[in-house]
Amino acid sequence: MSIGLLALLDDVAAMVKASAASLDDIATQVAKTGSKVSGIVIDDAAVTPKYVVGLDPKRELAIIYRIARKSLINKLLFLAPGALLLGYAAPWAITPILMCGGAYLCFEGYEKVHAMFAKHPVEHAAHVENMPIITPEELEKTRVTSAVKTDLILSAEIIAITYATVADNDLAHQISVLGAIAIGITVAVYGFVGFIVKVDDMGLYLAKRSRIAAIRAFGRGLVKGMPGFLKILGVVGTAAMLWVGAEIIVHGIAPLHHALEVLQHRFASPALAWVVKASVCAIAGLVFGWVIAKSLLLFRRFKPSGANK
Repeated sequence: MSIGLLALLDDVAAMVKASAASLDDIATQVAKTGSKVSGIVIDDAAVTPKYVVGLDPKRELAIIYRIARKSLINKLLFLAPGALLLGYAAPWAITPILMCGGAYLCFEGYEKVHAMFAKHPVEHAAHVENMPIITPEELEKTRVTSAVKTDLILSAEIIAITYATVADNDLAHQISVLGAIAIGITVAVYGFVGFIVKVDDMGLYLAKRSRIAAIRAFGRGLVKGMPGFLKILGVVGTAAMLWVGAEIIVHGIAPLHHALEVLQHRFASPALAWVVKASVCAIAGLVFGWVIAKSLLLFRRFKPSGANK
């Protein structure tokens, strides 16, 4: 009896060790994947605050919650199962899909840069005058829809990169890592966004309620500094959009991917190598976006004549 009990305890101990090792492996894969998708996460966190700027401050957190909820649903119910299915049935399709998403990011980034530097006041004023009047509820719905659309592309890239990291593991391991990344990144990104958009409210509270002069001054500094910070964050988000989009496209083209790796390895400092790589990718993303924008413009010009034939 005692021998059987000892054998059973040995089996339980072995199972516990195996489970612990599996959990450690999952945690390692999650950390590894997190570093790979850091650029996309920065992009997502930097781009999202703009969707609540100009709306009712009382609705900011509710809007962010709506975007975050749809983002998590998309990751868990559609993107992760889709990645698993594609990985099983058509693994060759993952890279082209990623590249299409990268092209969309480059196009969006180019459009933002073009809007920054190619403003025409007269045309812009005429455009504003002709814009239809919409209610705050309609504006909120439009903002949420736009944010979810951009997030869907970024989330697809995150899930695809995550799947590529764990493609050689068993199904349970893949599901665990995909689920952990989907939940963890969504909470991190939208938690950060929620904090950012409420910092000015925190500053206003400190400026009005604190009895300590230094804290009141700090609160006023937060309120005055947030508009500039949000503008900088928007620029960072646009740059990240271009660099991430181009890097995804380049990764799918072997000669360009090899050339980028060679360039990165020329620098002894990892930080400098990363800056050079990100800068080159951002410039390439701007070029890709310009090509896509001009191609779409030509398509739109020729489409009516083709439709009339």
